[in-house]
Amino acid sequence: MQKNLAPYRVIYGDTDQMGVVYYANYLRWFEMGRTELLRQIGATYSSVEEAGFFFPVTEVSCRYLKPARFDDEIVVETTLTELGRATLDFSYKITRKNDGEILAEGWTRHACVDGKGKLAKISQALASTLKAALAPQT
Repeated sequence: MQKNLAPYRVIYGDTDQMGVVYYANYLRWFEMGRTELLRQIGATYSSVEEAGFFFPVTEVSCRYLKPARFDDEIVVETTLTELGRATLDFSYKITRKNDGEILAEGWTRHACVDGKGKLAKISQALASTLKAALAPQT
């Protein structure tokens, strides 16, 4: 399976009063990783939307293991793990770059919908592009 490794440096605005990253920011980082993986495989969000499709999140899970703090360099590892007729699943692992500590792990499930928000089958062309990301990498 193809993975994307997206680096990010935690900014002060990502943290809460306790000096740790606010929990909802991990979901933003999931989105950043997903966006970069789709870009890497040639299925940018803008091209998907131009084709009339959208991928809203329908389920999300995040397990917080260790805190990230201001100025930490993190890496968001994103993998497309499943492709259905009208769904996609991604998994994520967020690690601190300097020591490799796993900070959080999670997944998202997305529906494929049309411009009116109705469930839509993923087009053959898009499915082919996405399937390439599911294939084992050599």
